[in-house]
Amino acid sequence: MDELVITVNIADRPYRLTIARNEEEQIREACKLINDRIKKYAELYAFKDKQDLLAMSVLQFATEFVQYKGQQQRSEDNAIAQLQQLMEIIRFNT
Repeated sequence: MDELVITVNIADRPYRLTIARNEEEQIREACKLINDRIKKYAELYAFKDKQDLLAMSVLQFATEFVQYKGQQQRSEDNAIAQLQQLMEIIRFNT
């Protein structure tokens, strides 16, 4: 596996990571999203330290992920139901 060592900053703290070379763009984009969300919360709310902002950012991302998973499951369930209907139509017509 082609690995790469990078340093990313999240909430003004550096983190040294060893990653697959092909993951670098996604990881840097994810860090940017996290830092942008932290900045947004810092502008909107009073906070004692960056840990509070980081916690709220993680909660928001986790909530979005859970919603996305639910939507994906509903889409998958819908596709399965449609396939079952098509199979019934095929069986009926043969």
